[in-house]
Amino acid sequence: MIDAPASGRRFQMTRRKMILSGTLAGGALVVGYTATHPMQAAGAILSGGGPVPEESAFGSFIRISPDGWVTIVNKQQELGQGIHAGMAAMIAEELDADWDRVRVVSARANFRAYGPQITAGSRSVATNWDSMRNAGAAARAMFVAAAAMRWSVPRRLIDVRDGVVSHGASGRSATFPELLADAARQTAPQRPTLKEVKDYRLIGTDRVRRKDSLPKSTGAQVYTQDVHLPDMLVAMVAHSPRFGGRLARYDATAARKVKGVADVFAIETGVAVVATNTFAARQGRDALTLEWDDSEAEKRSTADLVRYFHDIAAGRTDVDPADFHSKGDDPKEVFSAQAIEFSFDFPYLAHAPMESLDCVAQVDGWDVKIISGSHLATVDQVQAARVALTIPGRVDIDVVPAGGSFGRRGIMGADYLVECVRIAKRMPRRPIKLIWTREDELSSGFFRPMSHHRVLVDVGEDGFPARWRHRTVSQPLLPLGPNALAVEGVAQSPYLAAAKVIDGKVYSPTFPVPVAFWRSVGHSHNAMVMEHIVDQLARRLDRDPADYRRALYRRAHAKRHLAVLDALCSRGGWGAAIESGWARGLAIHECFGTVVGQLAEVRVDVGRPVVRRVVAVVDCGIAISPDQIVAQMEGGIGFGLSAALYGAMTLKNGIVQETNFDSYPVIRMNEMPMVETYILPSTNRPTGMGEPGVPPIAPAVANAIFALTGGPTTSLPILRDGAAASAGFSFPRASA
Repeated sequence: MIDAPASGRRFQMTRRKMILSGTLAGGALVVGYTATHPMQAAGAILSGGGPVPEESAFGSFIRISPDGWVTIVNKQQELGQGIHAGMAAMIAEELDADWDRVRVVSARANFRAYGPQITAGSRSVATNWDSMRNAGAAARAMFVAAAAMRWSVPRRLIDVRDGVVSHGASGRSATFPELLADAARQTAPQRPTLKEVKDYRLIGTDRVRRKDSLPKSTGAQVYTQDVHLPDMLVAMVAHSPRFGGRLARYDATAARKVKGVADVFAIETGVAVVATNTFAARQGRDALTLEWDDSEAEKRSTADLVRYFHDIAAGRTDVDPADFHSKGDDPKEVFSAQAIEFSFDFPYLAHAPMESLDCVAQVDGWDVKIISGSHLATVDQVQAARVALTIPGRVDIDVVPAGGSFGRRGIMGADYLVECVRIAKRMPRRPIKLIWTREDELSSGFFRPMSHHRVLVDVGEDGFPARWRHRTVSQPLLPLGPNALAVEGVAQSPYLAAAKVIDGKVYSPTFPVPVAFWRSVGHSHNAMVMEHIVDQLARRLDRDPADYRRALYRRAHAKRHLAVLDALCSRGGWGAAIESGWARGLAIHECFGTVVGQLAEVRVDVGRPVVRRVVAVVDCGIAISPDQIVAQMEGGIGFGLSAALYGAMTLKNGIVQETNFDSYPVIRMNEMPMVETYILPSTNRPTGMGEPGVPPIAPAVANAIFALTGGPTTSLPILRDGAAASAGFSFPRASA
């Protein structure tokens, strides 16, 4: 047996690592990049030693070739959400390019050329709205200037449409390729004139569709799993079965005898087996003899953690709370005997994207080459450089599309990518492909945090919340600052506007189970809490839930919520007759600047909810690609419905019980409801769409069940069998 090195600890994001990432990335998660941005200092560090960006007369994001093709460079990660089309459309609209002659390529990680490359928080369109339009408008102005000079006419009399520049009075025209050389010599304006919304010809039309449908349909799209390089080896890692467990010692004798195994060695996160192919790597890993040190590991079961969270919320532990919303002279004012108490429990959830985690890395001295579906390319450069003992500018990341993520590839510590670089560093100059199986991904985290909410509401004489006490317990997603992500969607809720006293506190216990951003983050459970409470309050008062919300929105001056609600009721047939055994439930929630309403038609069949129809109304500002908005709404509803019905990652003595889709199911095609999506017209700046479709579906279904049975949903998932049923979550089986 070989003793493990002293550093054999599973990856955990620490304060120091977080500061390093945040400093070098310049806070890129929340700040956009411009040429004069103070992040240039951090950019110099990130770019130092790296390649000079490819020269283009039209800026970093636009390349126009002599054959007439306009290539748009997409700095954001294409995770299946179709962001490449939205980014391209913003440029193509202002450039007046021919959309059929526009193609999109993924940008390599390069801070000097593209600024921070961070795809998170449904912010890609919102944060690039100005820069992409300005890039397109500046390039258009260069073609106009070239034509004006060639034809000796005023620029204001020149028009551009579908890649053709023309002067109507003289009948002269020229294509982009014909003017390319002259346009490239023009000076790009610093503040080009942008179109007004009413003049858009491309944005907001059904022409803006995905550019990757054909390669994905034919299998031609290259993902990390498809990468094969000369002399490449494949690696798999044996991880501790318990979170926080450390490698004590291992015996690789049998593993080294497996045909194709090239090397076996311990790394910080476990034992790496490197082989000539995936099958040999897995066989070698299975042949390892391992001993783990669980002295600091999490050994509790989910039922124990549920009780622990309840004790925290009741103030029976030494976990101190932090205020997240306080209003009124005395937030600790005694509530009346008629105050209504609500309690909710939410489980850990896995991301479970179609493509499990993988990465290709090669280390050659100071130079690191990576191929990966990188979610946070700029941060990943920093983390890879830290491990390889080089500088970020010498880390070349070829960003390829990812087969989903839902936040899993957006870990600030880049756990799987760092693991791959560690292995590659031990085998210099040889490309290493690291593969995590589905079992690796589900058993080794990271998860959406488990959470508990305890809410006490005193209703005033007008029937609206007069006092609101809210206790949330959830592991923090970041090691620094307040745990604001645990209560997003609560603190800003319009339903609190009527309350004169608000006492909101969040508890943030820490223990070894690793947690991470999950699609819609805190909104994913907070929408359920707020929307299900409001429905119960309305029905206790014998008020129509839609009318009750309408009154609260008016008090809160929530005009967008009110418009979404009115459209939802109209489109969804709220209040109209429905067949016996069926009921409608609705929910409205805002996240990432987008307000979404969903109405679900539900029946209960032998304790199992059947959802046949979902009507969705969305206010996301200017709709760049209506087709993609519809697709994201449908995908978000399917994703959220899977979690609401089935999703639960549970622990037994600290060991994950769900290791594949047989025990962590997602909804099947025959369970997917018909979805109708309606987009409210708007001239406001566009907001996010990748995540806002997820939060409302669980409460919409729960509210329909409540209308049918009178039984509230106090925890998710609604359907739980086996491990989930014994984990401490209890939802009473409903009857039709």
